[in-house]
Amino acid sequence: MKQIENSQLDQIDRRILDELAQNGRISVAELSRRVNLSKTPCQARMKRLEQAGYILGYRAVLDPRRLGLPHVAFVEVRLSDTRKAALDAFNKAVRLLPEVEQVHMIASSFDYLLKVRTKDISAYREVLGEKISALPHVAHTSTHVSMEAVKDEVE
Repeated sequence: MKQIENSQLDQIDRRILDELAQNGRISVAELSRRVNLSKTPCQARMKRLEQAGYILGYRAVLDPRRLGLPHVAFVEVRLSDTRKAALDAFNKAVRLLPEVEQVHMIASSFDYLLKVRTKDISAYREVLGEKISALPHVAHTSTHVSMEAVKDEVE
């Protein structure tokens, strides 16, 4: 995989990345028109940006509310053990929970922050009690329920 240094990204590369971040389904013809580049060089730049790891993939952004998953909770998780083996075990297990959208290791009084999405508070309570609390080395959790997403980059 060829690396591109951030300083090697020119204005056209950055405009390509901006356009693709807004609409990953844009045609190459439309993208090349928007960045003022012919189609073949535009495709070559896209491929180079993909190979260098700037573009990780393309996906559909789904509306969780329409899918019946409007409830969002953020869970602080404190582990009983933070040695490498314990962290690895927790990381491996938490990745398997479909209700957990995001997992961040945090430098704070707790170890992880999880974003959990469910249909309602009852479903969340079950996920917390039966799945999250049962993860390896979980000693304590604290929940923060989102009342409204004021800004969400995926919307």
